[in-house]
Order: sequence, then C-alpha cells, then structure tokens
Amino acid sequence: MNSPTLAPLARRTAIRPIRMIHLGLGNFFRAHQAWYTDTASDAAEWGYAAFDGRSPRMSTLLRPQGGAYTLVTQAPGGDELRVVESLSAVHAATEAAAWLGYFEDPQVAIVTLTITEAGYRVDPDGAHAHEVAALRSDPRAAVASAVGRMVAGLLARRAAGAGGIVLLPCDNLPDNGPGLREAVTRYADRVDPTLLAWIDAHVTFGSTMVDRITPATTPALVAEVERQGGFADSAPVPTEPFTEWVIACDFPAGRPDWDATFVDDVTPYEHRKHWLLNGSHSLLAYRGLLLGHVTVRDAILDPDCRGWVERWWDEAQRHIVLDADSNAAYRGHLIERYENPSIRHELAQISMDGSEKLLGRVLPVVLAEREAGRVPEAALMVLGAWVAFLRARPVPVRDPRADELCELAALPDLGDAARALVAVLDADLASDDQALDGIVAAADALLAAREGAAR
Repeated sequence: MNSPTLAPLARRTAIRPIRMIHLGLGNFFRAHQAWYTDTASDAAEWGYAAFDGRSPRMSTLLRPQGGAYTLVTQAPGGDELRVVESLSAVHAATEAAAWLGYFEDPQVAIVTLTITEAGYRVDPDGAHAHEVAALRSDPRAAVASAVGRMVAGLLARRAAGAGGIVLLPCDNLPDNGPGLREAVTRYADRVDPTLLAWIDAHVTFGSTMVDRITPATTPALVAEVERQGGFADSAPVPTEPFTEWVIACDFPAGRPDWDATFVDDVTPYEHRKHWLLNGSHSLLAYRGLLLGHVTVRDAILDPDCRGWVERWWDEAQRHIVLDADSNAAYRGHLIERYENPSIRHELAQISMDGSEKLLGRVLPVVLAEREAGRVPEAALMVLGAWVAFLRARPVPVRDPRADELCELAALPDLGDAARALVAVLDADLASDDQALDGIVAAADALLAAREGAAR
C-alpha cells in the first residue's frame, strides 16, 4: 500500500460552510458525492450536513472524527489514501430538529440522497399513514421514512421563506428524478395539498446516473489505514479508481464545481450503467454464489460466468442508444474493474434487494427483447439464477420481501416456485409459458451444478 504523508485525521483544515444536505450516510455517498465535492475547485465553499438513513452507526463513528474520513482508492498498482473533509456536520436519523433547521437555511441549496431503491417506495395511505397523520397534526413532527423527511423539510422551508432548493437523488433507480418527484408530491398531497403549488414553484428535481464500485469496510481496512496513515479512522471507505457521475439538472442557487458530466437527459447513460454494470453484477452475484464464488473477481475469472456476462451484454446492448464504440469501451472498462485484484466486492453484498434491483436492471431488457420478437435468453438466465439463489440460499437472503420470497422459493415444484417468484417482479412475464420455461431451465441447471459440486 503506497501511503502519502497525511495529517492526523482529527486535524481538519477548516469547517466548510454548510450549503448541502445529504440523506444516507453510507460508503457509496462518501466515495462518490462527498468525494466529488471534496475534489471540486471550489470545495472550500461547499460543506455537507450528512444524516444517517436509519441506523445511527455511521454518524456515531464519524462524529468524533469531525466528519472526516479516509477514502482508500484501491488500484492494481497500489492504493491511495485521501482524507475527505466535505462533511461539515454529521447527524443521526433521529435529529429531526437539525434536519429541519438546515432546510430553513436559505444558504442550503441542494439535497442529495442515497437511500437505495426501497427508500423511494412509500405508501402514505398504508404503511406510512401514521407519518402523514403526525405531519398533519404537527408539521415539525419527527418522521422516519426518507420521503417523509423530505416533505417535512419542504414544509419547514416554505414556512421559513427560505426560497428554492434542489433535490438530487443519486441511487440506481431508473428515472430517479421523476421517481423522487412522484413520491414526494404524492406524500405531500396527503399531508398538505397546498404544498404542491409551492413545490412546483420552488423545488427542482434533478436526475443522475452514478457509478463507483464501493465494497463494505472491513476490520482489515481499518487496521491498514491506521498502520499506513499513522492515525486511527473508524470509518474508512474502500473504492476503485473508476468513477462516473452524469447529471441532468438546473441549479438555481449554484452548485460545487463537480467534475461530472452534465447533460439534458441521463436516460442513455442510465440504461448503459443499469443494464451492463448492475445487470451483470446481479448475474455474477446469483450465478457466482451458487457456483461457490465469493467476490466479483472470483466470478468474472470463471469462464462460465464470464461467458454469460458477455451474452447478457450482447443482449442488453441492442437497446442502448449510445454509439457502439463507446459501449465497447465501457464493456472493456467493466472487465478491468471486475478483475481488479485490489477490490474485494463481495457477491453477498450485491445479492441484496433483488426484488427491487431486478426491476430496473433486467426486466427492461426482457420486455424490449420480447417486443422485438426474440426470446431474451440471457435475461431469462439472470432471472433463473435469482430463482435458484432463493431456492438454495447459499448466503442469507437480504431483501425487503425476504420472508415472502423464501416461502415462495420453497414450494415443492420448481416450476411453481419460479412462476410465483417471477410474479413478484412482473405478473405478465409470469404468465408467459415460454419465458417461464427458460427461467426454470436456467434455475434447474444451476441447482444441479451446485448439487454436483457439493458431492
């Protein structure tokens, strides 16, 4: 590990003025949006107030460090350590007064979010009805859901007359800007319908495509940073050299000088990233775990997994409108990233939340291939691998619908289990016998291969 000379972590150069809020204080945010802000030419002018999504774990670790942490960029030729100082304040999710206070500050111009796909799904008439009732009674009531917190913040900003603000989602959610707008306005309409006109006039919803592989932090990384950096850091973040951020948004009150790509429409870039990178990640996770692999690198070095990744890419690329040379280069970068020996990206981590992730990563290609009159063989294999994963459970299933999925996967007949699981994703696809046959065949072959390897 190549270590530059670093000041002790607790010795920050300066606390930057808070002009942005972030919700979701996880590793990806700290390797991506926080890093982009820290490396901007005007970084000294833009500080973040960052909040945990639910668990207070990360704010508890970062608060004694003043919000600073080490980003460890892991490259085949050696690692680089950088102390990131763009977090001027860190807060637990329960610090509702602080949350509202930042929204009331007219100097705060941008709110970014990394709350994962599940965080955008709200039901103000059902599961979140108690939050709606609380905000109706008291606009400053503490609420737990991400969208509820957005609406509470906007109510406070309107009451304070603090002016416009940008909400910028940074999750792997198709059409994340329109998705956030729909979720916020639907929720707001239940709380206070008069807020909708204010939102139309004062809130800008941007769309983004984000990309940077960011594994989980391990005790070994914590120890290595202390050894090489000469300071203790309870929350370092490992990441890869590659990073990409594509943004479609106006920023009426300004923004940091991010080294991002600014476009009118992120959709083509979004499709390429979601289908080629995220789709192949899901393929490698489910197929790779069933075949005994642990990391992305392990799986991509397996000719079986590599072959299916290439077939998936060929199938998905038919529906990506960016030019062929650009797509070919992107695929080459993906192989380099997957084979990076310095990055330990565990398949178990990627396997999480399949019932949410597959909706944007795989189903669009299935539907596009069927509309073109073709059988989406590679896409059906990915879905078959998911079915086999849920049936065999090589690692614990972590999904918002885990109990339901595991119960369906345990149905005695594989065909019945596959049809029930696919119906969770798309009822129409579950009724397509030809597609279901492909999914069942893929699942059956993987389960047989797993059983054979265990003998």
